[in-house]
Amino acid sequence: MTAPVIGVLALQGDVREHVAALAAVGADARPVRRPAELDAVDGLVIPGGESTTISKLADIFEMREPIDKRIADGLPVYGSCAGMIMLATEVLDGRPDQRGFAGIDMTVRRNAFGRQVDSFEAPVTVAGVSGGPLHAVFIRAPWVERVGAGVQVIGVVTGGAAADRIVAVRQGNLLATSFHPELTGDLRVHAYFVDLVRAAT
Repeated sequence: MTAPVIGVLALQGDVREHVAALAAVGADARPVRRPAELDAVDGLVIPGGESTTISKLADIFEMREPIDKRIADGLPVYGSCAGMIMLATEVLDGRPDQRGFAGIDMTVRRNAFGRQVDSFEAPVTVAGVSGGPLHAVFIRAPWVERVGAGVQVIGVVTGGAAADRIVAVRQGNLLATSFHPELTGDLRVHAYFVDLVRAAT
């Protein structure tokens, strides 16, 4: 079986960690920061980092329109943390000049779980990911406050102060989590995304 080519948007954030996790589950993973590199991929990961910085750099590197077009054409995309914010149609508590790719019909609240010092870990069960709850790491993470009719809620926090908050969603070929699976060594979310890419190609 040919390995799907999956790019990691390499403008800012946890790029190396995502590349390593994707490679470990059978993808041909590579950093992407130019439109020509985007043309060569079967799927794309938008990593955790700083959503306002990623937004600015997407314009500087002339990646915004190419990514918008590929999403419209059905490219599978996975966004973690800041990547979730970049995929949302509406962002609360964002900066007025930040623009995402607006692929998933949802409203997210930026830094919803608090500042860096409020980072935490919690078990999250994700529909479609077998093997029990994921050990999810949340760092200045968003949560989802609204989803449109075409969006599946596939993961919520199951305990603690943030119980029942939506932290994983899927709309067609687009997947987003507010946590960072690339930081835990648990490769199941990346494997789920690789399967999604294989099914779409």
